Amino acid sequence: MKPATPIIIAHRGASGHLPEHTLESYDLAITMGADFVEPDVVSTKDGVLVTRHENEIGSTTDVATRFPERKRTVVVDGETITGWFVEDFTLAELQTVRARERLPMRSHTSDGKFGVPTLDEVLALVRRRERETGRVIGVYPETKHPTYFRSIGLPLEDRLLTVLGAHGYRGRSDAVFIQSFEVGNLRALKSRTAIRLIQLINEGGAVPGDTRLYSDLVTPAGLRDIATYAFGIGPAKALVQPVERDGSLGAPTTLVHDAHAAGLAVHVWTLRSDAAFLPKAYKSDAGAEWRHFAALGVDGIFGDFADAGVRALRGAVGR
Repeated sequence: MKPATPIIIAHRGASGHLPEHTLESYDLAITMGADFVEPDVVSTKDGVLVTRHENEIGSTTDVATRFPERKRTVVVDGETITGWFVEDFTLAELQTVRARERLPMRSHTSDGKFGVPTLDEVLALVRRRERETGRVIGVYPETKHPTYFRSIGLPLEDRLLTVLGAHGYRGRSDAVFIQSFEVGNLRALKSRTAIRLIQLINEGGAVPGDTRLYSDLVTPAGLRDIATYAFGIGPAKALVQPVERDGSLGAPTTLVHDAHAAGLAVHVWTLRSDAAFLPKAYKSDAGAEWRHFAALGVDGIFGDFADAGVRALRGAVGR
């Protein structure tokens, strides 16, 4: 059966239910019926790609108790961060670390149960679940801090293309997108792969490694420029649907229309069902937010609760 649009992208797996970026979280998202799972990609000291939201892993693992002496301070994309960094560990060392829930308001019953997977393990899981379910399950890797990793001799792009290629992800028609908040590495990837590329766009601030602000990218001229190297954009949801300070919805922007006019797909991020994140306008109905963005014409939606998206857009979880 052809998937309904917009596509449902499981943000860091089923991260609303289980610790993010674990095999168990990705597997649960697949069971729930997500069209794509999203592994964020960083590199170990010995050049193996693993899935973590940031290269600082103190907030998502028990690394502080296992390797207390590895704590240090690093400048990443101009920000000074103190913690434990994946690039300071070999894969063998990282395999002794256990994942834990990042957000305090979510369940911590699975803390310490799951490991930190390699990208290779995630792709193997996806291919196995495709064989079991008989459906196409996409992958949506993000290169995290590519300029920083390149600066320390651990560039992500070649390794990413190699691992994807080993699992059969090579072309424009394959169920894969590569995303980045940076422009430079996407431009470089454009000449090296046929895989579809997605330009991530934050609510504000400067584009890493670029002279422009993110606000420059969402102008008609900025979108036309993105269309020269990317298949689509991944904007923060507030850039499509602003929310007022009282939790009510403002007037939708023209971004979806403008991006489509430039020939770009729009995959918006990130919908979360938690009361702390769900705007009051949706009256505690997480499904209403999914339906609202679908009505605004977006082509894909990232969500921590893939089951909420599947239920809202397709009527039933799991398929």
